[in-house]
Amino acid sequence: MRLLIVEDDSALRTELVRQLSVEGYAVDGASDGRDGLFMASEYDYDLAIIDLGLPEIDGLSLIAQLRANGRDAPVLVLTARDAWQDKVKGLEAGADDYLTKPFHPEELRARVQALLRRAHGAAQNRLAFGPLSIDTDAKTVALEERPIELTSYEYNTLLYLALNAGKTLSKTELTEHLYAQDYDRDSNVIEVFIGRLRKKLDPDGSLTPISTLRGLGYRFNLTPNSSREP
Repeated sequence: MRLLIVEDDSALRTELVRQLSVEGYAVDGASDGRDGLFMASEYDYDLAIIDLGLPEIDGLSLIAQLRANGRDAPVLVLTARDAWQDKVKGLEAGADDYLTKPFHPEELRARVQALLRRAHGAAQNRLAFGPLSIDTDAKTVALEERPIELTSYEYNTLLYLALNAGKTLSKTELTEHLYAQDYDRDSNVIEVFIGRLRKKLDPDGSLTPISTLRGLGYRFNLTPNSSREP
């Protein structure tokens, strides 16, 4: 998942990028609202974290412009303001949730995960697709209740495919959502990860969780169980 952080406090922005990168997200940062608007217009982010007190373009105006431009990725507002009126204004501008500074890293992590799940129609932290289950909190995968060991990149690739089950995703789209701006987009690393996932999840070829559509990309074929709520 690819995240955008728009925060003018350089120390906080750097720390947020570090924390979320450790969690396995691809994270880009912007220091003011103008840069944030440009980046959000150029790239297709899965979630944006936006401070309200931004220079150039304030956070409320930035969110409103993103929504007016058709950008519907979830937005988590960061605010140092305790007044409930400011939080209401953020939500009315198009934000989906907010955090009041200072906040604990665990709370940020939980809110980001919840927003990403809800954006893909998954209300719970455990996603089940037939015999395959994914725990998005623990970042673990099991097949027939047997743990499957995946690298962080393999897990991120699988999760994005699963959250978009039934959709055909191009290699370019996968790369843009899974890796940061400076990633080598000409590499064949996505193909490598897909190959590894097939070997680990479907060693005998009976499940076929991921299909390759020549010239188009990849599709996750498993149907979500009832535990994945709309």
